Amino acid sequence: MPTSTSEPAIGTDDKQRIRDQALAEGFDDIGFTMADIGDQPGKHLDTFIEKQRYGDMGWIVEKADRRRHPNALWPEVKSVIVLAQNYGPDTDPLANLDKPDRGSISVYAQGKDYHDVVKKRLKRLARWLIANYGGDVKVFVDTAPVMEKPLAEKAGIGWQGKHTNLLSRDFGSWLFLGSIFTTLDILPDAPVAGDCGSCRACLDICPTNAFVAPYQLDARRCISYLTIETRDHIDRDLRPLIGNRIYGCDDCLAVCPWNKYAKKASDMALYARSELVAPRLQQLVALDDSEFRALFSGSPVKRLGRNRFVRNVLIALGNSGDEKNLKSVTSLLGDASAIVRVAAVWAFGQLSSPEIYGRLKQDLIGQEQDPDVLAEWNLSKGRE
Repeated sequence: MPTSTSEPAIGTDDKQRIRDQALAEGFDDIGFTMADIGDQPGKHLDTFIEKQRYGDMGWIVEKADRRRHPNALWPEVKSVIVLAQNYGPDTDPLANLDKPDRGSISVYAQGKDYHDVVKKRLKRLARWLIANYGGDVKVFVDTAPVMEKPLAEKAGIGWQGKHTNLLSRDFGSWLFLGSIFTTLDILPDAPVAGDCGSCRACLDICPTNAFVAPYQLDARRCISYLTIETRDHIDRDLRPLIGNRIYGCDDCLAVCPWNKYAKKASDMALYARSELVAPRLQQLVALDDSEFRALFSGSPVKRLGRNRFVRNVLIALGNSGDEKNLKSVTSLLGDASAIVRVAAVWAFGQLSSPEIYGRLKQDLIGQEQDPDVLAEWNLSKGRE
């Protein structure tokens, strides 16, 4: 198919045909942009890296050059089709935060893994695009160094709010993004005019004060990073602020006033599984590896692995203030995983009396070999 930089080969009528096909595949929104996001996103990335706000997500630094511009990832790309999938909840995501015996799992992880749902649709749409218009394509869903939110903003899907996430006039905070990179020339859409005004709701609600300033996030303090991304022990100062959030955090998304336009997800695959809505912490903390894998089969939580997940659950139990959880916590002080043992020691200290803590410490500390666990025993104390 002939292409031209002065006159796009695919114009308004064909774009509408592509749009109709995308909606027929199950996507909720679509936008088109040239493979150019300008210099500003790269400057923001440079600041993020310079301030070391990425924590232990070293891949951000390693792939920074490829992330700055779509052509750095694929030199032949001329246009990007951005697809959006609504995953809006039908209940208040913050409703379970005051239930200390229950865990809070981020809305996006309560249903089927969105990577699987979105990527299958992207591939079908990409095959249809090639069959009808030719060209080459590559599809991406949050698994490559693609600046999806700046691309979505350029394509008119929405705009990045003060919490750094994408906002939509039609769907509020709740959109998964995917993209089709193509060698075709497609007439770009106009960016959408969006504005957060003087609103600070998302910044002020953050339990850990992870926002350095509007539009600036320090991932090292973000609960989503702490409970999902980091493979290390969670900072002791931040553990009490996590509450009962065991996988991700929706606070800054859920509080946004733009959610008055949000809609419930249309795809049943993205509906919350009942067993993942406010699950009992006592049941989750007892999971072994095979039970963990079975419970979270098909869920993004599965990628976390049993040990880090149980680490999160133990922190939630430590924050519960309920001595009835001591038995469950104590049973994990000798767990095979050091990351679990550190969290168990901390939770044990939060729930036990100084006398009980001191006795058990004396019994177990001589058997401990891991320096991080030993340090936790020495730092933690039974509650007064």
